[in-house]
Amino acid sequence: MEAHPQQAASPGELLALMPFAALVGIRAELARAQEVTLRLAWAAERCTAAGVLHGGALVTLADCAAGICAYLNLPAGAATSTIELKTHFFAAVRGGDVVATARPLHLGHSFAVIQTDLFNERAVGPRRHVGHSTQTQAVLHGR
Repeated sequence: MEAHPQQAASPGELLALMPFAALVGIRAELARAQEVTLRLAWAAERCTAAGVLHGGALVTLADCAAGICAYLNLPAGAATSTIELKTHFFAAVRGGDVVATARPLHLGHSFAVIQTDLFNERAVGPRRHVGHSTQTQAVLHGR
């Protein structure tokens, strides 16, 4: 598969292609075809009534990371669109940052499958695996 021309863009420039990510507060750390890392800080406005980071915020983080990963693996002239996303939550996030790391599992002509792991990084204590997402992206070839 020929590399997409946007591979030369910075992580921040790639994230800027998704205005909703900025609205939610997602920050980009790494954007390569084989690994994308994004970060979202815990904040009260992103929580449920119990002070736990909302699952929708975590899914948004995973979706953005996987979307960029799929995008970086597109052939020239193609676009991508999420067609399925499955997320498992393992632990509540009550503080710190959540780091999403997305990696391709399958890169084909018609679709890509991206795996994203979510980790809670807190000031005190070990990094904790809080979620796992698998996402299928359609590869939309120009007509």
